[in-house]
Amino acid sequence: MNTEAPARRGPSRPSRARRGAGAAALVAAGALLAGGAAHAQDAGAASPAEPPRDAAPDGDAPPAAADESRQAPENHPPVLNAFVEADYPAAALAQGLEGTVVLRLSIEADGRVSAADVAQAAGHGFDEAAQAAAQRFLFSPARRGDTPVASRILYTYEFHLPKAPVSGALRGRVLLPGASSRGVAGAEVLVRHQDGRAERTRTDGEGRFQIEGLAPGPCVVIAEASGVGRAEVETEIAGAHVAEIALRLVQSGEEAPIEVTVRGPSEAERHRQSAEAVTVVETDRIQRETSDMGEVLARTQGVSVRREGGLGSATRFSLNGLTGDQVRFFLDGVPLDLAGYPFGVSNVPVGLVERVEIYSGVVPVRLGADALGGAVDLITDQDLCESRAGASYEVGSFDTHRAALAGSHLHRPSGLFARASGFFDYAKNDYPVELEVEDERGRFSPARVYRFHDAYRSAGGHVELGVVDRPWARRLRLRAFVTDYDKEYQHKLVMRVPYGGVTYGETSAGVNLRYEQPLGRGVSLDAVGGYAYVRGRFLDVATCDYDWMGRCDPEGSEPGETDAVPHDQVFSDHSAFARLNVEWRIQPSHAVRLAIAPTYVTRTGDERLQRDADSPDPLADRRSVLALVNGLEYDLDLFEDRLEHLLFVKQYVQRVASESSAAGEPPRDRDGSTHRFGIGDALRYRFTPWLYGKASYEWATRLPSPDEVFGDNTFIAANLGLDPEISHNVNLGLTLDVRATPAGAFRAMGNGFLRAADRLIVLLGNDRDQSYENVHGARSLGVEGSAGWTSPGEHLALDGNVTYLDFRNTSSEGAFGAFEGDRIPNRPYLFANGSARLLFRRVFAAEDEVALTWNSRYVHEYFRTWESLGRRDSKQVIPSQLVHSAGLGYVVRRGRASLSTSLEMQNLTDERVFDFFGTPRPGRSFYVKTTAEL
Repeated sequence: MNTEAPARRGPSRPSRARRGAGAAALVAAGALLAGGAAHAQDAGAASPAEPPRDAAPDGDAPPAAADESRQAPENHPPVLNAFVEADYPAAALAQGLEGTVVLRLSIEADGRVSAADVAQAAGHGFDEAAQAAAQRFLFSPARRGDTPVASRILYTYEFHLPKAPVSGALRGRVLLPGASSRGVAGAEVLVRHQDGRAERTRTDGEGRFQIEGLAPGPCVVIAEASGVGRAEVETEIAGAHVAEIALRLVQSGEEAPIEVTVRGPSEAERHRQSAEAVTVVETDRIQRETSDMGEVLARTQGVSVRREGGLGSATRFSLNGLTGDQVRFFLDGVPLDLAGYPFGVSNVPVGLVERVEIYSGVVPVRLGADALGGAVDLITDQDLCESRAGASYEVGSFDTHRAALAGSHLHRPSGLFARASGFFDYAKNDYPVELEVEDERGRFSPARVYRFHDAYRSAGGHVELGVVDRPWARRLRLRAFVTDYDKEYQHKLVMRVPYGGVTYGETSAGVNLRYEQPLGRGVSLDAVGGYAYVRGRFLDVATCDYDWMGRCDPEGSEPGETDAVPHDQVFSDHSAFARLNVEWRIQPSHAVRLAIAPTYVTRTGDERLQRDADSPDPLADRRSVLALVNGLEYDLDLFEDRLEHLLFVKQYVQRVASESSAAGEPPRDRDGSTHRFGIGDALRYRFTPWLYGKASYEWATRLPSPDEVFGDNTFIAANLGLDPEISHNVNLGLTLDVRATPAGAFRAMGNGFLRAADRLIVLLGNDRDQSYENVHGARSLGVEGSAGWTSPGEHLALDGNVTYLDFRNTSSEGAFGAFEGDRIPNRPYLFANGSARLLFRRVFAAEDEVALTWNSRYVHEYFRTWESLGRRDSKQVIPSQLVHSAGLGYVVRRGRASLSTSLEMQNLTDERVFDFFGTPRPGRSFYVKTTAEL
């Protein structure tokens, strides 16, 4: 949420601003730069041309002044702690020019300036100089009560030419009210002479100041810091001397009114700097690009996203080497497949997601997850402070079309709100591939053919209704959704035999209800529960033998392409779930959290083309899974948040019930149950404001998922004998985040990880039959690191990351005992990403941007099978590959509205790319995306 200070040039004392909806807008004092080279002028009253965002609607009278005075003390403005002087532009100084720049500063909940946008330009280099200085400011953040909140203020810089030096000078220090010896950074100091002339400056980070070139004689020195206090003293400037003075601020009995629109602390930054083993990816900029969610995740350290083909194809997500259901996926804390996205995380529209939280190995209890490798939580826009709407449309190679639409409306007096979103994706995926093609005589020769049966279509939407900020509910929302997808099936795991009539898909619908409310005495409740229905289908009834040219040969062909018999299968899942999270904050630095997360899934199916009607249909067997994951967590903050300690325990319960039938026999029950406990610990220590370390551990259990136990009824067979996975997960990392430097912002992260797993569940098999199996032991040991730099003014940003993991079989017995010590096959173990972004502002309009982006990804070669099996020169290898993409984006803004267009080229060099052996990804492709927001 934004805090804005609509302001214009006016009197030095801000006038009273209108209030609306019980919030306030901050009218900030501007800065006066030291040395007489650059000065900042006080901001004045609210401008009629830019009214406060929450001002009363037209025709409504503003609330009475008495109401304002009663509510104003709840909110506190940001206070500047570290002031940075702007450099006077050399060209302007040479020409004798002066200028005034008005900046819109976005101040995060940790006091850092995340953006400094020009609201009123001066040109001649003044804009860039003011931005560069302001982006290095450090504030004590705005507060609602005792809670830090993000804010936005208008800050006015005035650049004045230096004056000729005179004989006197004044230096001193401005101190906080009371007996504190701490100085006040950024306090305004004014020296007023008897003839009315005045000199201004601002204090540095320690509260010190110095003004030179003062005329000798008596004067009045005034120091003032908005929201802190004011001091005034008389002194005398002596010629050829430096006068020294100390001023202690006194809190004013009447503060200027504050008007703020508050959204609360920055959740993304809070999670990043918590003790949790989490990487946070914000999608604000990415939403305007053509990248899908799979590509966004694949650019993150430790993450590998492998695809069998183009848009909508099967995807394998890996985090620190662990993959499949070893990583759990969520949407706002609700399991992704129960929230309307059964087609996987890679195909979730990016425009509907505000940020992505990636938890490595150690998963918070609030998610109620039994993940082994970690969890991914997609967070949608939680800001319901204002009405908004947005839409995007993308068109690209291989007949790709993607559209998304979203809107929300809040009725402030009643707290009622409504949100809705929808999407549509289609891709023909008819990209060319090179392979060996058989001719009429059975001879194979290289050929370039086009995939002809690989189209994908998905569509869906959701509607959300509820209330916010009521005495009985901080937030109550009811969400209903429906989604559907269809996918043509071109071939099995390896491109050998083409199919021309096989299709599969799913339809999902459901509803969930969420309730959030503080219960008093430090206790708060967040509860969600719901129901989801998924109906899947698999159709294989074609009576043709297809070749790679798409030609059909009906002679001698039996119905069915993937098997010796045709299939018309359907299955239905009914799921009910709940997530109950209760937090008791005993003291500001002590909190206890309880999480209870039950999930119940039933599955049944039907083979409509069963050859023998009297034989039992295995798809029709009764199958159900009840899982319960409970957690208890203690959160401790010490030494003014330098140290955070999380300690938690988890309980895992699962009951699997099924029946199977044999010809001529009654159904036979096959039931099983699991009950285990786990424990975890996480620490974060902040060495400096810009350097902190993290360590985390979890003894984790992952219960087999319904898909692993029951298969997918099409390509993956059931295995009701699966045991739960257990693992000792360890993370140890160091993070550096330096933003306020003259050379720009620097960031770096290094992390080591260990996953010592037992009974690891992996998907094994051949091109025809696959099933999930337990590997008796496996160990993943690796390192990951990332580094980045952003230039002053954010004109250039460079980022890169690399991941290396040694994931080996530790089984000494069983089916994999012969391969003890081998690397787990068919998984990348060394990969890296790099990106560059060049940004130009005010190219064609006052509030526009042109961005050039470059992304590269490298994956080292790896074996498809066990490395000790057979000769090295005869092994099947997925080769090393280096892929580049480039993009050009343009965005123009006017107030809250924005319009952007992005043009991107993927696989710039048209490399042959393989995520799986023998299955090439698309070559060079082009995409255009347009996004509009209101």
